Amino acid sequence: MTDMDPLVPVLAGLVVDTVWFLDSCEDDEVDPDSAVKMMESVAGVLQRLPEDQLDRFLRALTDLAATEPDPHRREFLESFPGACGLVDDEG
Repeated sequence: MTDMDPLVPVLAGLVVDTVWFLDSCEDDEVDPDSAVKMMESVAGVLQRLPEDQLDRFLRALTDLAATEPDPHRREFLESFPGACGLVDDEG
């Protein structure tokens, strides 16, 4: 989207990739309790964003998913808002 600061998609991608790493790493790579705490912390921060900033973040995720060649990362990008409680998954 043309009104979006180019830094927004970069940072959105980094947030998603960090959570993806924590979600997919083995127990011997990162302590599972620490990983869960960090993922909950990230979700909590994102949930507290003002509505306009959250909308920008969600648009960035949609744009990233639309152009993502890796089907696994694309699927994670698409599921990220619902998994973090950023959108209502009902209906």
